[in-house]
Amino acid sequence: MPHNISMGKRGEDEALRILKKNGYRILERNYRCRHGEVDIIAEDRGAIVFVEVKTRGSDRFGPPEQSVDLRKQRHIISVSNTYLAHYGLSDHPVRFDVVCVEVRGGRCYAQIIKDAFWDGG
Repeated sequence: MPHNISMGKRGEDEALRILKKNGYRILERNYRCRHGEVDIIAEDRGAIVFVEVKTRGSDRFGPPEQSVDLRKQRHIISVSNTYLAHYGLSDHPVRFDVVCVEVRGGRCYAQIIKDAFWDGG
């Protein structure tokens, strides 16, 4: 498995662990539709939460959350709208979180950024 794929999977595994530890109920992992993919979909205190996981092994490309730019946000929002419509959940509160995972010295350090962005609608 290429390094960036194994690093990404490790980051997603760590994100799942920290989300569960913080009370999130995992609904989907790697949800795919015609608009693309979202790493994790969860439920947290009645809200449907679409989670983007960003994993870094160094700070060479900046902090992990910095890579969730406007283009990526629009992509996640588009996927979220498809998911909500498909499951009849459009009336539920929605939140977009980012989990930043940094791998240093063989250990993972994760942080949840709640309400990292919103859909503007």
